[in-house]
Amino acid sequence: MRTGTKIAVGAGAAVVVLGGAALVFGPGLYAGMNADRAAEEPAVDSPGVADVTDAAEFDGDWTVAGGESYAGYRVDEVLQGEDVTVTGRTPDVTGTVSVADGSVTAAEITVDMATVATDSDARDAYFRDNALNTDEFPTATFALTEPAAVEPGAESVALVGDLTVHGVTLPVTVDAEVGLTETGARVAGSVPVTFADFGVQAPDLGFVSVEEAGEVEFLLDLVQNP
Repeated sequence: MRTGTKIAVGAGAAVVVLGGAALVFGPGLYAGMNADRAAEEPAVDSPGVADVTDAAEFDGDWTVAGGESYAGYRVDEVLQGEDVTVTGRTPDVTGTVSVADGSVTAAEITVDMATVATDSDARDAYFRDNALNTDEFPTATFALTEPAAVEPGAESVALVGDLTVHGVTLPVTVDAEVGLTETGARVAGSVPVTFADFGVQAPDLGFVSVEEAGEVEFLLDLVQNP
């Protein structure tokens, strides 16, 4: 099993980070701040599993590997009259996925919210301490709630599960792009999120306003357990 599984996990994980994006901004933090160019959207280099003819090849347990794996958020804001896109990410993503008879049967992922970083240390500190209260809610999780078939030749997998951020759990559906790598599989994607749904209010401070919705995005390298 190479690819579809872990998607769910990543998605959930990512959403976690997103909820706090909008809260990351405080008046003192924005003054004179110019955001760096937003990171590129996550994508799989060669999507699809066309060379896999037997879905049973995916069966087994999979783990999120290090390397290029990350979860995070993307949100638009208007800073002193200028449109700005902000991305926050962390490589501290862990999780496992189980596949049986060609379907993802279980998946859970965890994101360390305290390590999500943007281009500003001040914004990140506000995010941790004031937005998502990471001392009380240090992690965010995603758990698969419905089996998802991994079809040979498919370029994406739809995963349905529960996303928990800042103590709030909501159902989400993630359409993740999948592809094989030399060491396993890679999944990437994003899911729209409304901050208020997770108890997060997008700030409007006069000189800066943040959109009330954004995207949770992720890229995960997966390896199959021996």
